[in-house]
Amino acid sequence: MLRTLRLLGVLATSVASAQAQSEHLGSITFPTSGSTAAQEHFIRGTLYLHSFEYELAAQEFQAAQRLEPGFAMAYWGEAMTYTHPVWNQQDKLAALAALNRLAPTPEQRAARAPTPREKAWLHAVEVLYGPGTKEQRDTLYSGAMERMAAGAPGDDEAQTFYALSLLGLSQGVRVVPTYMRAGAIALGVMQRNPDHPGAAHYAIHAFDDPIHAPLGLHAAEMYSGIAPSAAHAQHMTTHIFLALGKWDDVVKQNIIALGTDSTKWMPGHYSSWLEYALLQQGRLADASHLLDLMARNMSGSVPLSQRGTLVLMQDYYLINTEQWDFAPPALDIDGAGPMLRAVQVFSRGYSALKRNELDHARSQLESLRALTHIDGTPAQVGVLASELAGLVQVSTGDTTQGLWLLRRASAIEDTIPVEFGPPLIVKPTHEALGEAYLELGRPTEAEREFQRALELAPGRMRSILGLARAATLAGNASGAERAWGQLRQVLARADSA
Repeated sequence: MLRTLRLLGVLATSVASAQAQSEHLGSITFPTSGSTAAQEHFIRGTLYLHSFEYELAAQEFQAAQRLEPGFAMAYWGEAMTYTHPVWNQQDKLAALAALNRLAPTPEQRAARAPTPREKAWLHAVEVLYGPGTKEQRDTLYSGAMERMAAGAPGDDEAQTFYALSLLGLSQGVRVVPTYMRAGAIALGVMQRNPDHPGAAHYAIHAFDDPIHAPLGLHAAEMYSGIAPSAAHAQHMTTHIFLALGKWDDVVKQNIIALGTDSTKWMPGHYSSWLEYALLQQGRLADASHLLDLMARNMSGSVPLSQRGTLVLMQDYYLINTEQWDFAPPALDIDGAGPMLRAVQVFSRGYSALKRNELDHARSQLESLRALTHIDGTPAQVGVLASELAGLVQVSTGDTTQGLWLLRRASAIEDTIPVEFGPPLIVKPTHEALGEAYLELGRPTEAEREFQRALELAPGRMRSILGLARAATLAGNASGAERAWGQLRQVLARADSA
């Protein structure tokens, strides 16, 4: 109980502020032909939509439909809740079912839209859910939104939905030039309307990698206040904060997103980011309590996604605390994708290696290699396999082959577009290579690897610690002083020894 109170103590001021702005989701201008009562729900639905609160958005659009069954834009809105561009998710059948309640064909639906602008919005959504593959439809939809935006440069809704469509073009993989275009559009809308939730949200998504995160910092600082009633908005700010290593903010905002009733906290996006940030701060007792809390709250039958997230959180704990005997209760993740299974297998193999259980580590390496042969396996799985193989070779004394494998793993990781959030390569390859160089008495090379690791993951505690040690051993007094100073800042809230 005391641990729960400590973890939640950060909430007091922030929750009071959010309650003072109860049910505020931002503000937009989106005129339609709907009645006053239906328009109120339509605007609210669009505000929820901009903050990716898709279920709540659908409820508002359906409320507008009940008030005015012929309100075409209410059906447009509900259909839009079934596409999640940044997450590369789309439920075409559900979207078409919503549109079909307006009218059975695109032509008949268009006839229900009384203005040219509303017809244009309906045309865009018909393209999004029309014939073709998802990739083709996303591309055609973005083209339709580009034309709408070009025809009305002052229409913030056309601009923001166009920016969001650009983020969806890459099918879940960051394409930097396209993301920069989306971010520039979103920032332009923010200049006109600083209270626009979509503008802040999409700017954050566009810039949430370590290189570009400073461009999204203002949007991140604004978004939680723009939409305090949207849990996703509270979490979303941490896409920038994590990329910059601002751990206090990552912890605070994800606790707010989870809510004040910790008995309802479940493993998911917010909790996994919270766990990772607590570990970076050295708050190991809080991180351990969070794992226990998640396990207690998962009573009865729970979805695979929640079990998988808890496994990931456990792996973060193991790798970042270096408590190699940590053995949480086993969770069934049969049916999970190869990436999650690879993280679990790598973590088991890595910890076995640290316990000098070489045969066990080799067994896990073989399981990891098998996962690389599954169709559609992400490149990160191959990185983890090469990394573990290199570490096994180094541990057996074959440093030449081991370091080559580790360098190959880091070279491949460097080619993978930087993703937001805690790393799926749970032991970053440059960090692992730096530690290997340190153990081999090669601090100058280790220093270089830790510096690269921190370019990819600013503020990561283990990389800062490695850099401080390497710089000290290399005789780099100024570099060591900076690194030790940064480590003290990161660990300012760490558990006392």
